[in-house]
Amino acid sequence: MNPHSHDHSAKPSCCSGRHHRDASIRPSKAWFCPMCTGVESDEPGDCPKCGMALERNPAVAQATTYTCPMHPEIRQDGPGSCPICGMDLEPVEPVAEDSGEETKLRKKLIVASAAAFPLLLIAMLPMIPGVSLPAWLHHETGAWLQAALATICLVAGFFILVRAWRSLVTWNLNMWTLLGLGISAAYGFSLVSLFAGEHLPEAFKDHGRAPLYFETAGVIIALVILGQWLEAKARGRTSMAIKALMDQAAKTARRVDGESEEEIPIEQVQAGDLLRVKPGEKVPVDGEVVRGRGTVDESMISGEPEPVDKQEGDPVTGGTLNQTGSFVFRATKVGSETMLARIIQQVSDAQRSRAPIQAVADKVAGWFVPVVVGIAVLAFILWSVFGPDPSLVFGLVAAVSVLVVACPCALGLATPISIMVGVGRGASEGILIRDAEALERMEKITTLAVDKTGTLTAGRPALVAVHRVADDDEDALLGMAAAVETSSEHPLAHAIVSAAEKRGLDLPQAEDFDSVVGGGVSAKVGGETIRIGKPAWLEDQGVGGLDAALPDESTATRVFMARGDRLVAAFDLADPVKDSTPAAVEALKADGVELVMLTGDREATAQAVASKLNIDDYRAGLSPSDKLDFVKQQVAAGKPLAMAGDGINDAPALAAAEVGIAMGTGTDVAIESAGISLVKGDLRSILRARALSRATMKNIRQNLFFALVYNGLGVPIAAGALYPFTGHLLSPMIAAAAMSFSSVSVIGNALRLRRIQLD
Repeated sequence: MNPHSHDHSAKPSCCSGRHHRDASIRPSKAWFCPMCTGVESDEPGDCPKCGMALERNPAVAQATTYTCPMHPEIRQDGPGSCPICGMDLEPVEPVAEDSGEETKLRKKLIVASAAAFPLLLIAMLPMIPGVSLPAWLHHETGAWLQAALATICLVAGFFILVRAWRSLVTWNLNMWTLLGLGISAAYGFSLVSLFAGEHLPEAFKDHGRAPLYFETAGVIIALVILGQWLEAKARGRTSMAIKALMDQAAKTARRVDGESEEEIPIEQVQAGDLLRVKPGEKVPVDGEVVRGRGTVDESMISGEPEPVDKQEGDPVTGGTLNQTGSFVFRATKVGSETMLARIIQQVSDAQRSRAPIQAVADKVAGWFVPVVVGIAVLAFILWSVFGPDPSLVFGLVAAVSVLVVACPCALGLATPISIMVGVGRGASEGILIRDAEALERMEKITTLAVDKTGTLTAGRPALVAVHRVADDDEDALLGMAAAVETSSEHPLAHAIVSAAEKRGLDLPQAEDFDSVVGGGVSAKVGGETIRIGKPAWLEDQGVGGLDAALPDESTATRVFMARGDRLVAAFDLADPVKDSTPAAVEALKADGVELVMLTGDREATAQAVASKLNIDDYRAGLSPSDKLDFVKQQVAAGKPLAMAGDGINDAPALAAAEVGIAMGTGTDVAIESAGISLVKGDLRSILRARALSRATMKNIRQNLFFALVYNGLGVPIAAGALYPFTGHLLSPMIAAAAMSFSSVSVIGNALRLRRIQLD
């Protein structure tokens, strides 16, 4: 018998009365007691009231399966690291909780840096002319101090050795293999020198003392942890984006049962439930209006600023905001089936599918690791067999020298140091790089898909034209309209009021304001009734002259104004193109970028904007999934594509594109889903981002070249290639100095990025 299955026909006495669970009350946590109301838990166990085993709540998903972004075939229950590449595994299901990895690595980085810095000073200061260290640092006390500091670094970075060991056991040689061997060689040789230095040949002693390389191990560990911390910060962006999306969802819902209503957690809503939405509340789940009316802000889905009137039979989407009116709708999709939940899943999948920028170094390490290890082993064998006495010591020293000089400090530093400087340079230009890989890929982009609203345009309605039906003064008409609309919360009303304010008009006093959902607004101005709204509503109010109204040939939204029962004006409201957009579009084309406009707006409006900006390719009436499908098709076809947008509806496409670019004036979800954010929301910054990408990637390639050249020259010399000509082996101390100098060269080259011109 399953120990977690029970016969519930007989209630324990302790569960009777007030403890008995009402069938209408659904638990919101992952585990619950089927008999005792309110007993819920995030973990399995027994009920503290009746002792029964808690049962799993199928409505609450638990992200227990983890996978590798680089190797999706790797799956396991619980977090860990990939046995192939060593990367941290990520949850398959989207979660908003912070894994705490960044915090752990930050603590390790603080500890390792605090220990590595004095180690580096001890090693480097004597190389500066005129600088000397206290005498005690050159003797046994100083040696034990270095050993203690290096051991602190080793404890902080012990996970590096664990991953290196796993790569050897599974024979998936990668960057961790090289790092583990380098750290082990430097630290292990130093321990031998500390405890048995007298057994080393005199030729390898400095003033009669065996050399120490603790600082090499300590600095390598600190730098590796720094790189891992930066990577964890980038990965943390996924959970931030998911959290921002989840925050869009309603937390509770008003369930209607006959004449009564009750507020319930969103997790308890089931398909078929009747739910009421009042003004200012979010629609809890997807459904269909059964009675009532409302004006719903659906910009989260469509990206368009104009609210949508909802009445019986119209669909509503969870997460959208009801601005005015009240309605009851029937839930049709709940939980993971809602559109918002699907967007969350799409963002999570797209972000997890990306490869880390360190893949470049890992590819190099794929062949570099076995070659270095092979040379070290070969050097040990050859010196042990053919070398002079003591041959084993000579073999050991040669092997250690090879591993020390080949230690991938510069190779591992080549990419992150350039990225760090490049990101800082971008920030000074208002280009926020949130994903290091986006900076890498930006130089290769040939196609830019752009959202219309908020990206090419201002993202909010503005008054673009006033059409007078009679001879009334235009400013007077606009002033009266603004006086009425001042009391309205509708975005179109704000546009009329804003236009009047820009003209510096003195607004008359409006009284008896009234708003009709889906119709319009009215108020008395100077004792005269002023109505503003749709033609059908004005006609119902007895307004004449509608037959002679201006034909709606504009792509803008048109509202009409009546004084008493006479039509006097029409206002065209549209989302205007940003002043900087035309020049940015032309500059992008000149830079070889093909533009495609993607919008949820209607065909006529999309065509007008595309024509004005000379954009040949555009797609109108797109849903978030449509935009995502377009981006996926382009990426699958091998076309390097970037996506620029600012709304929640753009988030999946931003995450799936080769590079996601968010306007800094957009939603948090868009910004968190994108690899690059433009603080000023100016498309011209995309050109600067491309220039930054080119300079950074060129710098990285130079760094990798420097690192490989040092290793390429240093490894054979360390193995003893010059011994037949000089009679000397390369001292591990010189090998460590060469390795340190290669790192200094890489850092110095990367710092040049601070002075590059992006315009």
